[in-house]
Amino acid sequence: MNKDMCVVCDDGILNIRVGAIIMKDGKILMVGNDRDYLYSVGGRVKFGETAEEAVVREVLEETGVQMEIDRLGFVHENYFYGDVPSNRNKLIYEISLFFYMKVPDAFVPISESFMEDNSKEHLVWASLDEDIKMYPEFFKTELKDPTDTVKHFTTDKR
Repeated sequence: MNKDMCVVCDDGILNIRVGAIIMKDGKILMVGNDRDYLYSVGGRVKFGETAEEAVVREVLEETGVQMEIDRLGFVHENYFYGDVPSNRNKLIYEISLFFYMKVPDAFVPISESFMEDNSKEHLVWASLDEDIKMYPEFFKTELKDPTDTVKHFTTDKR
């Protein structure tokens, strides 16, 4: 029971993903690599774990820091085409749960994660006002004035 929740469906793929909202000093911690965009800290839920367990695990794997969840913030349904070797140009339907994390005062992240093609990922403190592509795109507006309610978004790039 250690497989990612990534299932082939016809010619496409279904992903179940979690993301962490790690905010500090008005910036959000995002992940980058050799592409021209940033994406949220997080990853796929493994079969047999809950979304909460998955986000805590992913944060530890990607930042080196054990964090607690504050609350669920967003549910995101997303249709897009893959851009890594295993899913390039395949239609992906991804359901993501984004959790606000309780960020320790002395939080200093360390990135040690790699993409499937062995390119190193790096962590970036991004301003929501920066002119940089960021996924999910709604972070740029929604995180400027967070609420206690869970919001649902759908993105369809088909």
